[in-house]
Amino acid sequence: MHARHRKKLPGLWLMTDERVEDALLLAAAARLPRGRAGIVFRHYRTEAVKRRALFEALRTIARRRRLVLILAGDARTAAAWRADGWHGRDGPKNFHRLIHSLAAHDARELQAAARADMVFLSPLFPTRSHPGAGALGRVGFVALARQAKAPVIALGGVKAGHRHVLHGIGAAGWAAIDGLTGNI
Repeated sequence: MHARHRKKLPGLWLMTDERVEDALLLAAAARLPRGRAGIVFRHYRTEAVKRRALFEALRTIARRRRLVLILAGDARTAAAWRADGWHGRDGPKNFHRLIHSLAAHDARELQAAARADMVFLSPLFPTRSHPGAGALGRVGFVALARQAKAPVIALGGVKAGHRHVLHGIGAAGWAAIDGLTGNI
């Protein structure tokens, strides 16, 4: 991890997705290793009241299990919802106490993520959440990860069985949807 990133970041991340039933998502969150994982709550297309209720259910699990919980969107909403951070564009400077993550899929997006605390680089492998999207593969992932100014989390088709490969390709950790929810 780069010295400028003083925030302790977990190496395992559950990404939420509307394709996964709420019960499976909550069960997956409850199985994450206590104090060593995080959740990025996305659910972009979910109706506002239902989205907030699901976030609160995940926040209860996260607090009980000492997990990091990041809200996709803006820093102000993440702070208002009492998330540990936000996943999205840069926010105002007064939100420096929150963890800030961004997604990157190419060199341009990786460059734009230079001020984030961590970057979810994807897709490493083909993934069901983005069918038909070209995967970076190991070689492409390594080439981009070397350019990163922040710790890189591997995302896209990653499963627990890939853990042995991750450090060698420059990943500080991994994230998954299906690989952690069993939604296969």
